[in-house]
Amino acid sequence: MQEERHKGEGHRRRLRDKFLKVGLSAFLDYEIVELLLTLGTPRRDCKQQAKVALKKFKGLRGVLEASLEELQQIKGIGPLNAFGVKLFQEISQRYLKEKIVGKTIELKSSKAVFDYLYQSMPKEKKEVFKVLFLDGKNKLIEVEDLFEGSLTSSAVYPREIMKTAITKYTAAALIFVHNHPSGDPHPSESDKEITKELVLAGGVMEIKVLDHIIVGGNKYFSFADEGLL
Repeated sequence: MQEERHKGEGHRRRLRDKFLKVGLSAFLDYEIVELLLTLGTPRRDCKQQAKVALKKFKGLRGVLEASLEELQQIKGIGPLNAFGVKLFQEISQRYLKEKIVGKTIELKSSKAVFDYLYQSMPKEKKEVFKVLFLDGKNKLIEVEDLFEGSLTSSAVYPREIMKTAITKYTAAALIFVHNHPSGDPHPSESDKEITKELVLAGGVMEIKVLDHIIVGGNKYFSFADEGLL
């Protein structure tokens, strides 16, 4: 047992030294996952768990997007050694938010919005409706989760959204984003009706609705791109 622990510690040290010298360019995918798992497992070899995770989630991207519950379905992965993966996810989201806030979002850049929000939305078990508030130059001011649950006209209050845009953020434009947990990003009739109501309310208050994006799995649907605004 002592010898096995010593070997594990030596292997982790070599992984860390390798990363510090050459970065991730010389790492195989399983070594990247293994390195993350070792952050929460100071005295254990995580190579096998890393390989199983890559197979289960069909690659590095799948592992990095997996929820804590999904990661713990793998034998040998618990809350402690999943720490590194979850830490990476949270840091990535924070980095992307800081990177995009204050940056210009072009009128048709639905892909930029999707890339920014994708980390947090595909694993949601419920529908989450987000509002991106932008200034007159289309720079992002803030993102707010408006509500969780099925998207219906009774759940969305266009006047309240416009009031928040004006009084809280002095926003000149809005982008709406919500997810479909089913994985199908195509809009329902309810989605289309609500979008019309939001665009109408924005027009009355002189706030432009730039887009309504629906995220489903690793795909998205943009009302602006499809000419539906």
